[in-house]
Parts: sequence; C-alpha cells; structure tokens
Amino acid sequence: MTSLDSVLDKDGVRLTVEDAVATVTLTNPAKRNAQSPALWRALAEAGRSLPGTVRVVVLRGEGKSFSAGLDRQAFTPEGFDGEPSFIDLARGSDAELDAVIAEYQEAFTWWRRNDIVSIAAVQGHAIGAGFQLALACDLRVVAQDVQFAMRETGLGLVPDLTGTHPLVSLVGYARALEICATGRFVLADEAERIGLANLAVAAEELDGSVRDLTAALLAAPRDAVIETKALLRGAQSRAYEDQRTAERAAQARRLRDLAGLAD
Repeated sequence: MTSLDSVLDKDGVRLTVEDAVATVTLTNPAKRNAQSPALWRALAEAGRSLPGTVRVVVLRGEGKSFSAGLDRQAFTPEGFDGEPSFIDLARGSDAELDAVIAEYQEAFTWWRRNDIVSIAAVQGHAIGAGFQLALACDLRVVAQDVQFAMRETGLGLVPDLTGTHPLVSLVGYARALEICATGRFVLADEAERIGLANLAVAAEELDGSVRDLTAALLAAPRDAVIETKALLRGAQSRAYEDQRTAERAAQARRLRDLAGLAD
C-alpha cells in the first residue's frame, strides 16, 4: 500500500491518505475537538488537497468526543488570536458578514462531491457545528455513546454551516424543526431509527465497522458509484420525469463506457 502521512496537519485537522482512502481527523481532544475559523479553513484546505485517487473519505475525531461544536471563545470580545471576534463580525456590513459566513461554510460543502463518498465516524458529543459536520458527510456510523444536538437556536442563532438541508432530507421537516428548536439530544438508537445514522454500534466496534463499510464502497467500480451518487443527489430537486431522463442518460454513459465506446 502507498501511505502518505500528514498530507495536511494544522489547526486541529490532520489529513492522511492510504491508497483510495483518505482520513480527516480532528486532533484537539483536550477541547473535545471544538471548532474555530482556523479549523474550518484547515478543513476546506483538506478538501482541496485530496489526491484524485481518493474514493472514500473518513472523518473522525480524536478522544471521547467527535466535536462539541463551536469554541465559545468566538463569542468573547477577544475572540481568537489573529481573528475578528464574532462580536466584531456582527458590526460589519451585510455583504461583509455574508462573505465571512460563506467562507466558513466551505469547510462543510466538499464532503458531498460526487467523486467521493464520505463517512463520519461519530462518538460522544456531536453538538452544533459538530452535528453539522457529521451531517455534511454522505454517511454516518455512530457509537452507542453518541449525543447529537443542535444548540444554535437556544443561543439565539441558527444552524448556518450547511446542516439544515441534510437534516430535513434525512428526518423530515417536522422532526428537524423539533430537534433544532428544542436543542435536545438525539442518542444512538433514535439516530439510527430516524435515519440520521446508517449504523449504530458499540464504541469498540466503531473503527471496524467503518473499515467494513469502506471496503464495501470500494468494491463497486468507481464510475458507477459516481454516477449513482449524482443521480441520488439530484433526485431531491428533480421532477419524476426529469429523474427518469437523468437515469437514462447516466445508464447510456455507463453502457458506452463498458463497451469501450465512451468519448
């Protein structure tokens, strides 16, 4: 196997690549992998740094918690060293504030690219921004001690790191509203039952279960997985007849490729 350690290792994020599998690890367990703008920039850089050979990306957090959410230091007048505090950001113009939030969101957008399948391996706390980071991935395997919660509304904020769309898609509008508005915990059994988690396992089985899922995803031809993922993602916004058309076009491409007739 070809192993490339520390393709990226900065600001609480480490990216390693082994053959067709990349692993993105949150590396600040002492703070329960709390998130910051620097971490978000590092996550976005990890997405840009993926070699073209990567087919599966596994996201995990070191320690007992996946991510306990945004570091509360962001709400202090001092903020983070070298960063404007959120209080300072709020004083900016609408355009400036929109641009900053859009930059933060980049850390959460690349996980659903059609050329990869992303898996979040989630244990312990996955709160706020941590919950949204898990939702950014295509699939979620969770340990029995997982605690999902969307606490933004209780702080007078909204979930703005791309989590609302996948949450509604997975559990429906009414349940998504209830989860966000109450800020309650969603534990492993419920997460699996309502579709937040693809699989819930004992904590000691988390790594092995993710490896098994990764191997199963790699067993199918890459181009077929890419086309299938694109079809499924597009199905949410397409009308039924448009989806039928998309299926026909995708299958034609696959048949021509298999027959050696692709352009």
